Amino acid sequence: MLNDKQIVNLYFERNEEGIRQTSLKYGFRLRNIAKGILNNDEEVEECENNTYIQAWNLIPPNDPSDYFFPFLAKIIRHICLDVCKKNRSKKRYVQYIELSKELEECLSSPNDVDEQIDYIELCKTISNFLNTQTDEKKFIFLRRYWFFDNICEIAKKAELSESKVKATLHRLRNELKIYLQKEGYVL
Repeated sequence: MLNDKQIVNLYFERNEEGIRQTSLKYGFRLRNIAKGILNNDEEVEECENNTYIQAWNLIPPNDPSDYFFPFLAKIIRHICLDVCKKNRSKKRYVQYIELSKELEECLSSPNDVDEQIDYIELCKTISNFLNTQTDEKKFIFLRRYWFFDNICEIAKKAELSESKVKATLHRLRNELKIYLQKEGYVL
C-alpha cells in the first residue's frame, strides 16, 4: 500500500490511480464518517465518491501530504452535512439534529446577528479547549461531535459504559460553555 505522500503525488501527476489508492487506504474510514452522519448507504456511497472528486479538484494546488486523512475527513464531513441540510425539510437525519441541539447548550444561536462568532476563531478556541482535556475526553468529544458516532459506538470503542460516555459528554459541554465564556464569547 502506498504512503500518503505517494498517493498525493499521483494526484499532482493527474493520475487516476491516486483515487483508487485513496479508496483502498481510506475508503472504509471515510464511509464510517459518512455513515455516522447519514445512515443511508446510497448517500454514503455518493458522498464518498464526491469526496474523491473534490480531493482531485483541490490537489493541486494544495499539498495535504502531511495531513491527508484529516483533509479527506473534513471534505466528506462537509459533503455529508450539506446532504443533511438538503434533507432537513424531509425531517430525516434525526441524529444530526439531536447533536446540534446538544451543542446549542454551550454555543450561541447562529441566527442572532449580534452574537455571531467568527467561525475560524471559534474553531481555534474549541481546539484549545480540547487540548486541555485528557486523551479519553478528547476521543469521546470528537467521536460524538466530529464523527457523529452514537453513544453505544463510542462506549464500545473507548471500552467504557454508556452512562460514563453520557456523563463525560454532559460535563464536557458544561466545561466548554464555561471555557467559551472565559474567552469572551457571549452565550
